[in-house]
Amino acid sequence: MKTLQWTFAATCLYVEIAIITLLLLPFISPARWQRLFRSRFLAGLQNSAKIYFRIFIAILVLLFLESVREVRKYSEPAISEDIKHYTEAQNLYHMKLFRAQRNLYIAGFALFLCFIIGRLVALIAAQATLLAESEAAKRQAESATAAAQQMLNEKDNSKNDSKEDTLAKGDTGDIKDSSKDAEALNQTREQLEQTKEELYHARLEFESMKKQAQSVTSEYDRLLEEHTKLQKKLSVLQGCAEGSEAKKDN
Repeated sequence: MKTLQWTFAATCLYVEIAIITLLLLPFISPARWQRLFRSRFLAGLQNSAKIYFRIFIAILVLLFLESVREVRKYSEPAISEDIKHYTEAQNLYHMKLFRAQRNLYIAGFALFLCFIIGRLVALIAAQATLLAESEAAKRQAESATAAAQQMLNEKDNSKNDSKEDTLAKGDTGDIKDSSKDAEALNQTREQLEQTKEELYHARLEFESMKKQAQSVTSEYDRLLEEHTKLQKKLSVLQGCAEGSEAKKDN
C-alpha cells in the first residue's frame, strides 16, 4: 500500500513538471493558452475539477505529513543508540531513513508545484487579457487618429469653400456649420487623447505583468535547479542503499 501511495506521489510530480514545461514553452502564445482555458471542454469540467483538485491537494498534504512523521521517526537518537552495535540493523535503519527523506522531497515538491502551476495559469491568463486590451486600444487609437485627420482635411476644404461663399453671397449658414465641425473636431481630439492615455496605462500594466511573469519563471528555474541537485543526491543515496542491500543478501 505504501509503495502505491508513493508511486502516486512521484507520478504526480513528474506530471506537474511536464505541465510546467509546456506552460513555459516560448512558441505557445498566451492567447492560445487563453483560448484553451476558455474552451467548452474545460468550462464543462471546471466545477468538478475544483473538487478533484482540492481532494488532490488534501492527499498530497497527507502524504507530506506522513513523510515528515517517518523522517522524525527514523531520526530519533535513541533508536540510533539501540542499533549502533548491529551492522545489519543499522544498514536497514539508514535505508528506511533514506526512503523517508526521499518521500519527503517527492511529496513536498509535488505539493509546491501545484501552487506554481496555479500561479502560472493565472499569470498567463492575465497576460493574454492585457495583450488583447492593448491591441484593442491600439486599434481604437489608430481609428481615432484617422478620423481626426479626415475631419481636419474636411475642415480645411469646408473652410476654403465657406470663405468663397461668404465673399460671394455673404451667407452665414456655412459659418454655423463650420463651428459645428470645430466642436466635433474638438470632441474627436479629446477622445483621441483619452484613448492614448488608456493605451499608455494598458502598456504599463502589461509591462508590470511581464516583469512579474519573468520573476516567476526565474524563481521556477532556480527551484528546478535545486530539484535536479536533490534528485542527484537521492540517486547517490539510493545507490549506496542498494549496495548495502546487495552486501546484506551476499
